[in-house]
Amino acid sequence: MLKLESLDAAHEVVDTITKMMGESVVLLDLRDISIMSDFYVIATGTSERHLKALARSITDNAVLKRKVTVRDLADQAQSGWVLLDLGDVMVHLFVSRQRNHYGLEQLWSEGKVILRVQ
Repeated sequence: MLKLESLDAAHEVVDTITKMMGESVVLLDLRDISIMSDFYVIATGTSERHLKALARSITDNAVLKRKVTVRDLADQAQSGWVLLDLGDVMVHLFVSRQRNHYGLEQLWSEGKVILRVQ
């Protein structure tokens, strides 16, 4: 049952990102290969401001259900990479250059792609 709740939360994050015009959204299932998290959501924002807006929208939604707080949002957005730890769901929001630089999809290529939204 917990795994289904985790997947539901991951889909909720994806829905939030796509509604706010996040780009190149990928949902990876890492349950069999990572001890840190069951699912990764990776997405691209168009600017620092867009990253902050995406993160705020996700956490506003997630706080009600999962009691997650995010620290240093402004600093993270300025770096071009915002990481939201929702426990069993990790959300990585990047500007394009940082996403290409870190290549998380290649790093976790053994994970199963559940969903890809361009």
